[in-house]
Amino acid sequence: MNIEIEALQKNNTWEIVDLPKGTKPVRCIWVFTIKYNADGTVEKFKARLVAKGFTQTYEVDYHDTFAPMDKMNTVRVLLSLAVNLDWTLRQFDVKNAFLHGELEEEVYISLPPGYRVTGETRNVCKLKKALYGLKQSPWVWFGRFTTAMKKFGYQEANIDHTLFIKHRVGKVTLLIIYVDDIIVTGDDTVEIEELQKRLASEFEMKDLDTDTHIVENHKLGVYVDHVPTNKERYQRLVGRLIYLSLTRPDIAYAVRVASQFRHSHSEDHMAAVMHILSYLKSAHGRCLLFKKNGHLDLEGYTDADYAGNVTDKRSTSGYFTFVGGNLVTWRSKKQTVVFQSSAESEYRGIAQGVCEILWLRWLLAEIGIRSNAATKLHYDNQSAFEIA
Repeated sequence: MNIEIEALQKNNTWEIVDLPKGTKPVRCIWVFTIKYNADGTVEKFKARLVAKGFTQTYEVDYHDTFAPMDKMNTVRVLLSLAVNLDWTLRQFDVKNAFLHGELEEEVYISLPPGYRVTGETRNVCKLKKALYGLKQSPWVWFGRFTTAMKKFGYQEANIDHTLFIKHRVGKVTLLIIYVDDIIVTGDDTVEIEELQKRLASEFEMKDLDTDTHIVENHKLGVYVDHVPTNKERYQRLVGRLIYLSLTRPDIAYAVRVASQFRHSHSEDHMAAVMHILSYLKSAHGRCLLFKKNGHLDLEGYTDADYAGNVTDKRSTSGYFTFVGGNLVTWRSKKQTVVFQSSAESEYRGIAQGVCEILWLRWLLAEIGIRSNAATKLHYDNQSAFEIA
């Protein structure tokens, strides 16, 4: 806590003042986190002062709040390009990133819990810089980050606003990707072991291994006579699996199915989640591999089922794409309407795959990698092929 307070004071985050009449201060709390090393040992104990942004009032102490989110697809494309073109990769971490955002509104927060100013009668902090938890913190931090990148000669990409590009004559392209607290790739051993330990303490989990991520031809749905289970546990577990699926495309479909029932789940849905965990245990340590394949070809695959959802009879479509021989994007998504034939659902899946391929072609073109050759898209439905 003392280290966090010192960082806030060093960054000139606030000044202590009297609270103006008619003004309501934003409350704040301490959030404590334990950081772990790769081997599971404790790295450090971290404390962060967080504002209760839900107590803010629109057009009084905040206005704009939107900031673009990083696209992991762009990160994976960059990794594949770096491997195939022998680029050098560097990673930088901005410590206390949000504290660098400069506020335009007048925001007052209460004094940090547990801290008082000796000999002072003033009782609130007037913020000069953004603080974690404020509604406008992402907006002002990304604004300052963008200004700094443009000052150094980088241009914001049109296809992805978190990508900054700088073309230099006779030299390789320089790229900066704005990523906020997300692991790109690596061993998820620690995360899975933590999940297993927490589950073991909450459930009587059988020590079973399986080589499938979900039961084939499952009939998961919402039924009148289903037996409900603990909502908080289910949602927390599915949320962790969604995080894991960022680097585990093999569980993307199963996690997508489980996430449909976060607000109406039963013991059958919990059993499906436990099945995913058993699969992760048997497929321990798998992660994405980016290797040099000697080309930068773009290729895609699509597929779809027909009326696979037993509740609303919607189909599920999915695609995955390769850049330079490395898997960079994938998606499994339930379709928005009910189709009357497998050809229709397959054609819809093809359309989604084409949209993804077009986005990747535009992204590569902005980076400076252009191809006049047609992109191959693979699918397996003859009727949809004839329509296309």
